[in-house]
Amino acid sequence: MEEIRISDIAGFRIGQIQDREAATGCTVVICEKGAVCGVDVRGGSPGTRDTDALNPVNNRQHVHAVLLSGGSSFGLNAAGGVMRFLEDRRIGRDVGVTVVPNVCAAILFDLKCGRSDIRPNEAMGYAACENAFAELPWQSGNYGAGTGATIGTFLGGARAMKGGIGSYALEYGGLRVGAVVAANCVGDVYEDGLKIAGTRSADGKSFYDAETAVLEGFDKPADMYSSNTIIGCVMTNAKLTKNQATKLAMLGHNGIARAVRPAHTVFDGDTIFSMCTGEVSATLDAVGVLAVKAVERAIIDAVKSAESFDTYPAAKDFIKFNVDK
Repeated sequence: MEEIRISDIAGFRIGQIQDREAATGCTVVICEKGAVCGVDVRGGSPGTRDTDALNPVNNRQHVHAVLLSGGSSFGLNAAGGVMRFLEDRRIGRDVGVTVVPNVCAAILFDLKCGRSDIRPNEAMGYAACENAFAELPWQSGNYGAGTGATIGTFLGGARAMKGGIGSYALEYGGLRVGAVVAANCVGDVYEDGLKIAGTRSADGKSFYDAETAVLEGFDKPADMYSSNTIIGCVMTNAKLTKNQATKLAMLGHNGIARAVRPAHTVFDGDTIFSMCTGEVSATLDAVGVLAVKAVERAIIDAVKSAESFDTYPAAKDFIKFNVDK
């Protein structure tokens, strides 16, 4: 098992666009030839576009792009720009009078970080695609869908930290699997059992425990305004059926559970897509082993690459104050 770059998985183009001042943006994963795609939603507050078509019982055979976006439900508008860009380049299902790209999307809530009146729109979706075709190098942290991401938010923004977007990819014997994940979760993030970011203490100088906070509020129903989520896309060159791609997306959530505590809360909209180009024959279990690792490490990459913004400290600036080992 060897670590590779996310760009080393052939058949995919990844583009990002962000408004750093407004703290929002979007990330697009494009497969021009179409990829067999699956999706699995585990969080209780999802925001998605065109995911019903990915149900294995339905007719959709291929997806041309997956969009990950900030902006809460407003951010789904960015998918229109992805559609227009792909149509302009004749990428999609040929229906005679035009082509219809198959574009799925998931959003995260970042309206409380930066400006709430600026969200990813059609123009940003189009620009993210342009950047994908310009083959700009991948950037983790405060980029794309992770620009306004925050983590450890159960006790409010004043005790939260900065999230971001990350990537990680692996190769084993020609089988390549990678993940792009935006970390914007209620829970705390761990690396090898050590907390690296999440809910802070009341004075903001050390870590608090998100799971403890959830238990302490067991009799106090909270309204988090669906303000959290981990969204991501697993990419692979494996040849999988639509059923298997759906299962692969499910397995990807194990990576979230490894890195985030608690994971899949009713306040999160955790959603994982999978995209498969079909170049290499492989068992689902083998692909799943790599996918779980890729999702886990992409979340950690997102958090460790994030930069502090406004009142949200990043792990790289905060970890020296950690007294809760």
